[in-house]
Amino acid sequence: MSSHLYISRRVGALKPSVTLAITNKAKALRAAGEDVLGFAAGEPDFDTPAIIKKAAMQALEAGQTKYMPTLGDMQTREVIAQKLLEENGIEDLEGENIAICAGAKHALFIAMQCLLDPPEPNLPAPEVILPVPAWVSYRPIAEMCGGRVVEVETTPETDFKMTAPQLEAAITPNSRILVLNSPSNPCGTMYSEAELRAFARVVAKASGSVAPNLVILTDEIYEKIVYGDNPHFSIGSVSEVADRTVTLNGLSKAYAMTGWRVGYAAMPGEFGSKFIKAMGTLQSQMTTNITSFLYPAIRTALTDPSVKDEVERMRQAFAARAKLIYDRVAAIEGVQCPQPTGAFYVFPDISELVGRITPGGRVIGTALCLCESLLDEAKVALVPGEDFGGCGGDCVRISFACSEEQIHAGIDRIESFINQMS
Repeated sequence: MSSHLYISRRVGALKPSVTLAITNKAKALRAAGEDVLGFAAGEPDFDTPAIIKKAAMQALEAGQTKYMPTLGDMQTREVIAQKLLEENGIEDLEGENIAICAGAKHALFIAMQCLLDPPEPNLPAPEVILPVPAWVSYRPIAEMCGGRVVEVETTPETDFKMTAPQLEAAITPNSRILVLNSPSNPCGTMYSEAELRAFARVVAKASGSVAPNLVILTDEIYEKIVYGDNPHFSIGSVSEVADRTVTLNGLSKAYAMTGWRVGYAAMPGEFGSKFIKAMGTLQSQMTTNITSFLYPAIRTALTDPSVKDEVERMRQAFAARAKLIYDRVAAIEGVQCPQPTGAFYVFPDISELVGRITPGGRVIGTALCLCESLLDEAKVALVPGEDFGGCGGDCVRISFACSEEQIHAGIDRIESFINQMS
């Protein structure tokens, strides 16, 4: 009876996440009583600051449980606009230039839907320039929205960072979106202000001739988790490209609020207002507003001085862990690891281990193979780098959103496992 039913091609073509596969296997092993140490999680191990939770509970108890405007109440949108002015230097933002979404990934999806069209017959697809390795969701979302991803490859030697000449070479008349993510998931590195200003000059020059429709989409979800020599810098604050830059952010990482699902997008200028309005039109047909009693919590997170202290406490903890895990991983023979400067990941190159044999007798052929063997034989869960693109297939992602004790225990197991390989 159901032989003629089918799943849409655009969804059927999506690849399952390798990250989730490893995570689910690790959970299953733990449920079976195995002592598995997990380094796959992309979320802080801290609790949400109590004052933020209290703001949401008070709103709930006060009856703020009804529908809200699709993109959020204007008071909260204006608080976000003020935050972006004061902390990020992005000017000409008002509440109408802000869209509040169900997490930064939701904001990314809606933004790309508003910028990309499926290619018309006999015409090239709009191009999405993506420095790789990059977070696993950029490519599938761009492709689902009709874009063709143009990868710009980076290496561990350059801290996985694209150069301005590379960007210039990647731009064509079909370029529609440049995706930037700094600090980076999975690489754990970030661009300096000078590097981002160089990108801005390239985009400004190209927008006047080669690529007039090019928009920068900058994902700054890890902006407060930095500990290198360079502070975080928002390319949306550069006047030459401000009116063609969409800044994506949210509360998940910096405020330990991953489960709250609060993200936002911002774009100044005349087109920015039009763009945010278009996001609202699409969101009204998808999710409408986020949970209504969260808006006071958002305002508290962004304005309360005690929250800033909590965020700084978490940042310092991540900074200490970053130094610890870098020192430990960089000391392992056969592993090359750029120093982390932002987010809570290291992304070591393990290509020298390919071809070696594990203590259990398995020949290592790929990063995925290494991660599967580590999980099976050493009970350590890492994320293989294949899905991150570029040279990611030679790397593994290790999250240090966990205690220093777990970092020591996990790296001890990894080091022992590698030292026993032949």
